Amino acid sequence: MRTSWRTRLQSLAVFMLLATASNIALAVDSEWIELTGEQDFASWKRPVGEWFVAGNAILDPSNPKRLKGEAGSGVIINGATGKTNNLVTKAEYGDVEVHLEFLVPKGSNSGIKLEGVYEVQIYDSWGVKTPKGSDSGGIYPRSELEPKYHHIDEGYAPRVNASLPPGEWQTLDLIFHAPRFDGEGKKVANARFVKVTLNGKVVHDDLEVPTPTGNNWKNKEKAKGPILLQADHGPVALRNIRVRAL
Repeated sequence: MRTSWRTRLQSLAVFMLLATASNIALAVDSEWIELTGEQDFASWKRPVGEWFVAGNAILDPSNPKRLKGEAGSGVIINGATGKTNNLVTKAEYGDVEVHLEFLVPKGSNSGIKLEGVYEVQIYDSWGVKTPKGSDSGGIYPRSELEPKYHHIDEGYAPRVNASLPPGEWQTLDLIFHAPRFDGEGKKVANARFVKVTLNGKVVHDDLEVPTPTGNNWKNKEKAKGPILLQADHGPVALRNIRVRAL
């Protein structure tokens, strides 16, 4: 059966339209936003507490559980004691890709929370033989605050312990898809960590999370929210924080 010229032209027009739309989407996805090149923390909500800018972070020679900053820019550190305000972006994101590099001292604890409530743990997990959801690269367990803080499940452990020793720079890359809602606001699809890569090793692949993590698990979920960097559990230094909406 021969295809008419009109049908061929219609098919070509549809193809070109789809190709154009694809190129536009690709261009949008390619726009990374750098969040650590600012001296004034302009991308973050106030107050930012004791966070400061440095050129590098090293272990404190007098205390391996603390960090010291070297002169310069490009690195942010959460204060001298490692306990200050969490950093929260002014912008909100749904589907998002994030790259960051972090450095923690011995025994320290931090994390990145997508939409402020879905946490990928950052922790000194060097040498841990069987990592848990509370180890670095894990999806943090659900928890309750009373009668005292405790986990109510195990979270999602990383496939492998990819952690480096304390005092070394480490990389974390993640692709996150926000939960989906219908026109009436009813959730029709759970949030999903499409991929989480720690130091070049995939630790989660297409992981569905039915609720937020930590003690946020009871909170109503949303299509968008800020990115939160935890700063009240221990010293952490961060650099090359980049995000892009998908």
